[in-house]
Amino acid sequence: MVSQEQRRRQLAREKFLRQQQRRTQARRKARMRNTVIASVLTVAVLGAGGAYAAGAFKSDDKKDTSAASTASPSPSVSSTEKPEPKMAIDAKATYTMTIKTNQGDVNIAMDAAKTPHTVNSFKYLADKGFFNNTKCHRLTTEGIYVLQCGDPQGTGAGGPGYTIPDENLNGLGKAGSDGSVTYPAGTVAMANTGQPHTGGSQFFLVYKDSKLPPSYTPFGKMDAAGLKAVEDIAKNGVASGGQSPSDGAPKKTVKVQTVTVKKD
Repeated sequence: MVSQEQRRRQLAREKFLRQQQRRTQARRKARMRNTVIASVLTVAVLGAGGAYAAGAFKSDDKKDTSAASTASPSPSVSSTEKPEPKMAIDAKATYTMTIKTNQGDVNIAMDAAKTPHTVNSFKYLADKGFFNNTKCHRLTTEGIYVLQCGDPQGTGAGGPGYTIPDENLNGLGKAGSDGSVTYPAGTVAMANTGQPHTGGSQFFLVYKDSKLPPSYTPFGKMDAAGLKAVEDIAKNGVASGGQSPSDGAPKKTVKVQTVTVKKD
């Protein structure tokens, strides 16, 4: 017999997955739209001839990696994603990611041996200031208990323009009969589109034990002060006008000021 609490959690998980699927569909539509725009621009560029040759239409790689530019993909970029950053970390080392926010600092211990692609990507983005002056756009307070951040758009649809592979999916143990595992309070994990290997820059901070499918790369652990800061944010609840009274933008606005990733 399934208890009322188990049923409530199951419904919350199913809702979470449906929302991820809707975001996937939105991203696909956006990519298709960008492909059409890119085709139109290609014709225009060919007609411009000399201007293109002179570099008037050359993309700025440095701008492409900033939070501001990735918030709205350049229409000259095709739907093909960029490759993930080249490996530039010590895959045997541990790293600390420090997220400075207007609501307190969160220090996250990361083990590169377990999640090398994830740690490498976060260091790459942090070094470029990708996360600076962005907002944590989503808080859930029922069924699952997470604060989601890392989207330069602040809508849940933004990312760095590339994806990274899933890692450490068995790190939290074997899934139970309901297909879920417990993401313990303090866990930091990658958000994705609901499909394998679609992580980008978005991540979530678990402030209370939450059951989810083992589909989200767990890559770090918050320190006690960081967990307390997220708990305090959650206590204020969700802002009105969200997806539901328990799922939406946090009422207490969370602004990420800077993110740094350093080798221990």
